[in-house]
Amino acid sequence: MPTLLLPDFSPKIKEINGRPSIFDPVRQKYVAITPEEWVRQHFVNYLIAFKGYPQALLGNEIKIRLNNTEKRCDTVVYNPYLEPLAIVEYKAPQVELTPKVFRQIARYNMVLHVPYLILSNGLRHICCRIDYEEGSYQFLEEIPDYDTLAGRES
Repeated sequence: MPTLLLPDFSPKIKEINGRPSIFDPVRQKYVAITPEEWVRQHFVNYLIAFKGYPQALLGNEIKIRLNNTEKRCDTVVYNPYLEPLAIVEYKAPQVELTPKVFRQIARYNMVLHVPYLILSNGLRHICCRIDYEEGSYQFLEEIPDYDTLAGRES
């Protein structure tokens, strides 16, 4: 798998039914390793180990209904009351993070109304903060830590 611009870690990997699989600590099961899943597991590790995101407040592959179709958010970050705070969308490292990719996550946000949208292909990371009261948005220089995301800045 490719080297990513995320902290290194040692994921649990094993072969299941002849296919390499990686353990997803959020879903508590092994899943097939795809380039996108490789990015997800590295990014989730980064959020937990380096940004203070509680593992128990992350959900992977969260189903939503959008225009009478079922979609899946790659990762949703929740506050302690289980209200969604952020949607994270992952792409394989070779997939460029374009406005089209950003529109995908923005469509998901029509359902969840979160204040943060995060995109990562493992090489580039984009974070956007939405201010619903002001009707504005701002692209951030870095991914906020969990306390900032949850509005618990000191």
